[in-house]
Amino acid sequence: MVVLALIPYLVLSAALGPLQSILMDQLHMSTQEVNLALGLANAGYALGTVLSVQLAQHLPQRRMLTIYAVVLVAGSVLAASATGPVMFIVGHVLQGLCTSLLLIAAVPPLVTGFPPSKLRITAVILNLSIFGAVALGPLIGGVQADSNAWRPLFWIIAGISILALILVVLTFEDSPPADLTSTRSPVAVGLAATGCVAAFYGAAELLTRGTIEARTLGPLIGGVLLIVFLLVQQYNSKRPLLILRPLTTTMPVAGIVVAMSAAAASVSAITLTSVLLADRYSALKLGLLYLPEFGGAVITAILFAWLFTTRALHYFALAGLLALCAGVALVAAAIPPSTIVTLIGTGLVGIGVGASVTPALFIAGFSLRNAALQRVFAIIELLRAVAAFMIAPILVYIATNVGSSPTSGIRTALWIALGLSGGGTLLAVSLYVLGGVRPPTPSLERWFGGGSGWYSPPLFAAVRRGVPTKEPSQS
Repeated sequence: MVVLALIPYLVLSAALGPLQSILMDQLHMSTQEVNLALGLANAGYALGTVLSVQLAQHLPQRRMLTIYAVVLVAGSVLAASATGPVMFIVGHVLQGLCTSLLLIAAVPPLVTGFPPSKLRITAVILNLSIFGAVALGPLIGGVQADSNAWRPLFWIIAGISILALILVVLTFEDSPPADLTSTRSPVAVGLAATGCVAAFYGAAELLTRGTIEARTLGPLIGGVLLIVFLLVQQYNSKRPLLILRPLTTTMPVAGIVVAMSAAAASVSAITLTSVLLADRYSALKLGLLYLPEFGGAVITAILFAWLFTTRALHYFALAGLLALCAGVALVAAAIPPSTIVTLIGTGLVGIGVGASVTPALFIAGFSLRNAALQRVFAIIELLRAVAAFMIAPILVYIATNVGSSPTSGIRTALWIALGLSGGGTLLAVSLYVLGGVRPPTPSLERWFGGGSGWYSPPLFAAVRRGVPTKEPSQS
C-alpha cells in the first residue's frame, strides 16, 4: 500500500522532462505554466511533510490516511483528464502534496509497527521502490514522448493511485491521534507553506525567465529564509511540532548532510545531462541512457539488505557519496559525454543515490527513539526535498547563462554539483571525526524497545572539554 501510494509522483517527478513540449502543445500551456506546475507540485511535496505531522497529532491517523489516498486519486484523475492549464496544475500539485502526506503518515508506522525481523525486508523494498521509481522516470517519460502522448502515463498513474486507495481501505485499522496533548502549531505550518511556495515559485520563475530580477530572486531568497526561520523557531520552541533539538548531535546531523548533498547533486546532474543531450538523442534513446541508474538502485538495495543492521551502514553511505562524486565528475570531465561515458556515469549516480540517501535516513533515525521517527522523518524529507528540487533549477540557470557556450555553462554547473556532493562527503566525515565517533552497530532490540539504536555524541565532542564521546553509563 505504501509503495503504490508513493510511486505515482516519484515517477512523474523524473518523467515529465521529455513530456514538457507535448504538454505545452496539447494543453496550450506556456513554458511558465509548465514550470509553475512542476515548481508548485514540489512545493506541495515539501509542505506535506510538515502538514502531515501536525494533522497526525490531533486526528485519527488511519482515517487521515484514507482521506489522503482519496485526494491523491482525485488529483491524479484531474491531471490525467486535464483539458487546460488550470486543471493540470491543480491535479499535479495535489499529487505532490498527497504523496508527502502519505509518506510521513504511513512509512514510520510501517517501519516500527512490525517486529525487528521484518525491518530488513521493509527497508529493502522501500529503498528499491522509491529510488527505482525515480530512476525509471526518464525512460518512462521517453517512451511516452516517443509516441507523442502523455495521457496514457497519467492514466496509469491514476490507476496505481486507485490501487493504493483500495489497499488503504482493505488494511484499515482505526488508530488514535499520535498525541492529543501536543501543541497546535499554525505558525510552523504557515511558515512551511509560505516558505515552500515562495521558494519553489521563485525557482520556477528563474527557470522560465532566465534572468536575475526582483520577481525571481525575491520569492526564492525570501522562501529560503522563511524555511530557515521555521527551523530556528522550532529549535527554540518549548513545545515544537518538529523535533529538532535531539537531531543536533553528531550522527543525525551527518545523516542529514549526506541526504541533502546527495539529493541536490544527483537531481542536478541528471537534469543537466538531459539538457545537454536532448539535442543529440531522441527522448526514448535518452531515457535508455539513464537505465543504468535503475541498475544501480537494484544493486544498492541488495547490498543494503546485507549491511544496514551492521556498522558497515556508515561506510556504505560514504561509499555511496564517493560513487556519486565519481559519476558526476566523469560526465563533467567528458562534456559532451559519449554514450559509454553517459551509461557509466548514470550507473554511478544510481549507485551513489541508493547507497547514500536511505542509509543516511536510518543513521539519523537510529540515533533517536523510534517514537520520534515520524517527526524526524518529516524534517529530513523537508530538507531533502528543498535540496533536491530547488537547487536543480538554479544550476540550470547557471548552465544557460554562464560561460561562452551552453556546453561550457553546463560543465560549470556540473562542477558545482560535484562540489555539493564532495563538500557533503567531507563535512559528514569531519563531523564523525570531530564527534569522536567510531561507526557503531545499531541495537534493533533497544530501538524497538523504545530507546535509541546507538549513542550519538554531541557535535564536536572530541574537541570540547568535558563532553563525552561515549554514553555516560559506559564512560
